[in-house]
Amino acid sequence: MTEPVGLLRPPSGPTHPDPGFDAALRGVPARMLRSDGSEVVLAVRRWHAEAAGDDAWLLDRCTGPVLDLGCGPGRLVAALGSRGIPALGVDSSTAAVTRCKARGAAVLHRDLFDVLPGRWQHVLLADGNIGIGGDPLRLLRRAAALLRPGGTVLVETDPDPAAYWAGTARVHTPEGAGRPLPWAVVGADALRAVAAAAGLEVIAARAGRRCFSELRLLA
Repeated sequence: MTEPVGLLRPPSGPTHPDPGFDAALRGVPARMLRSDGSEVVLAVRRWHAEAAGDDAWLLDRCTGPVLDLGCGPGRLVAALGSRGIPALGVDSSTAAVTRCKARGAAVLHRDLFDVLPGRWQHVLLADGNIGIGGDPLRLLRRAAALLRPGGTVLVETDPDPAAYWAGTARVHTPEGAGRPLPWAVVGADALRAVAAAAGLEVIAARAGRRCFSELRLLA
């Protein structure tokens, strides 16, 4: 897993940290305000806790080396390591990387569209990370390029199956607001269409309080 793959633009190193997201990744309570007026309270406590509950749906499907894109404080990377599954987190936030290292989770301080090592049995886009960059199709193509043959992408989707939105969002905390960032929201039904355009198909899904889909490359 050492060959660099998937260069989509020249390597830039970690992007300039967003103060809103960085505060949340340090454990400060946070909410996300979207440019369409919608507001979501971010699950900061879950990010910083140990993996538990609904996380099992993702963890149980990881049978080989895992790359967690936008790993945040690294609870899933750490949980996979405790199960003996090789796992690597990627995050552009210094706060996230610091927390990952503190809990013993392997992590790269890097933008997920920069050069990343290896090909992976599974790529994770948990906790709404399908929204990173505001372009789910580009992000799924990126994830697909990082898979080894037979691998899968595991995506957490919006609870509304039909949801699809792209725009900008700002993270607000008691310390202040971050800058507007490109963001997207995708439900399970909408994901099927985006996945097909990225050369992927849904092979498993779970609805509930938290919703997940597993994707593999089209034959």
